Amino acid sequence: MKGWLLHHRQAAAQAFRRLSATPLNTLLGALVLGIALGLPAGGEMLLANFLRLAQRVAATPQISVFMALDAAKKEVAEIESLLRKHPQTREVRMVPREETLRRFKESEGLGEVIESLPRNPFPDAFVVVPRNESPAALEAMRAEFAKYPRVEHVQLDSAWVSKLDALLRLARLAVTLLAVVLGVALVAVTFNTIRLQILTQQEEIEVSRLLGATDAFIRRPFYYFGALQGLAGGLVAWGTVLIATLLLRGPVAELASLYGIEFSLHILPLADSALLFGLAALLGWAGAWLSLSRHLQD
Repeated sequence: MKGWLLHHRQAAAQAFRRLSATPLNTLLGALVLGIALGLPAGGEMLLANFLRLAQRVAATPQISVFMALDAAKKEVAEIESLLRKHPQTREVRMVPREETLRRFKESEGLGEVIESLPRNPFPDAFVVVPRNESPAALEAMRAEFAKYPRVEHVQLDSAWVSKLDALLRLARLAVTLLAVVLGVALVAVTFNTIRLQILTQQEEIEVSRLLGATDAFIRRPFYYFGALQGLAGGLVAWGTVLIATLLLRGPVAELASLYGIEFSLHILPLADSALLFGLAALLGWAGAWLSLSRHLQD
């Protein structure tokens, strides 16, 4: 076990020395990989910040529950109790029919029309603020409330929620597709880099084989080389996104203030940063694996 760990450490050190031996090539490779990774990482950062902004400026979705015109006060009170006890209800506000009638009478141009009506045409109503604002949860609540006794109509104010949800899903799909395409490009770059490394060390590999070295022994330093190269690209991508976020934070905050909104861009969270580094190293390793598999097969 100690020998296996020792060889892994030696293989990692050997890969690091190879990267350090050609600093210019290493830097240029890291920049290429960093740009490829930085685009989807930056897209994820902007998407996360846009979601935060949308949650702050968008109106809270509401469900309006209208009672039947001839519903008795007792029936209205029973429905109010059901709505307030519902586990997905955050707030319930009752709008008595008398209040609605008074507001319309005070409206310019409608007062005389309302006065001419023989009776109050407005029903008692409730405005429900849900806890879960997802389109599926809102629709489920609307369907449930519509089945309550003496409820005439249930109106769901969720058009903006559906549009926002569709927009976010489209944006996330675009970021995912971009990440896949550029991830393939990262694997291809690592593939060619490892291929050149194999060609320059052809004689050393053949001697190692003659001495009885296994394929795993020969492959290991190249695996670490690809993973370290991918990790270097991930660091460049993370740094690029960080600098862009800091540069844009001031102008974005100033623009938001013009609309009366306090908002500033946030950098990539720790979990997303760790995911970026892990994927970068994994893609570098994958490129090395493909290149080595091709070489050993030949």
